[in-house]
Amino acid sequence: MSTRTVDWTALRGREEEPAVEGLRERKKRLLRQQLSDTATEMFMDRGFDAVRVAEIADACGVSEKTVFNYFPTKESLVLDLGETTLISLRTTLADPDLSPVEAVLEILSGQLAGLTSWLTAQDDWTQAKAVLLRFGMLIRSTPSLRAYQRDMTDQQVAVAAEILARRTEMSPDDPEPQIAAAALLALWPVQFQALRRHLHRAQTSEELHDEVSADVQRAAQLIDAGLSSFAPARRSS
Repeated sequence: MSTRTVDWTALRGREEEPAVEGLRERKKRLLRQQLSDTATEMFMDRGFDAVRVAEIADACGVSEKTVFNYFPTKESLVLDLGETTLISLRTTLADPDLSPVEAVLEILSGQLAGLTSWLTAQDDWTQAKAVLLRFGMLIRSTPSLRAYQRDMTDQQVAVAAEILARRTEMSPDDPEPQIAAAALLALWPVQFQALRRHLHRAQTSEELHDEVSADVQRAAQLIDAGLSSFAPARRSS
């Protein structure tokens, strides 16, 4: 398996395809996906810093300006998951029928399911795992990508704090929604670290899914206990 055969959707996250979509919107969505996938392949092959945005544009048959119309930074070309998570937080975390921890677990579960479903579809389990590990190494070994991740996490915590504040009729500047948001967003690195750890020994995608989910659930139980007095009551059905 080469990086040219990888569907990067599961690795980086992607918005769902709209149920109703015009031709113009579809072309824009597919071009955005092509730009991101091409960039990821080139980064994986040669390293993030060795690839210029102009090269990505040329490979996709568009101008460099067009690339930046879709992606404000070079880093955002590969780190799609942060934006997808922001969108999910704005919808799922705001659901009054879910506790904050339940909402975050639902988002994380969906992202994990996408990744393990991709693994299940691959012909070579060992090579598929190697691709995932290489993708993770690309992020960890590139300072600008790590910095972008930190900035994105700050944005996610701020959005989560605003949503939690609305749910509890507090101010986003109050300490309770701030610490609650930070704790909830800490579940993402727990899932990423669990993925890296269990990938080395998992024999099937099902085993990987179960092991990672168990680790995330353990961490979530601690957070849920701490948020029990803060989380608003759910609506009765």
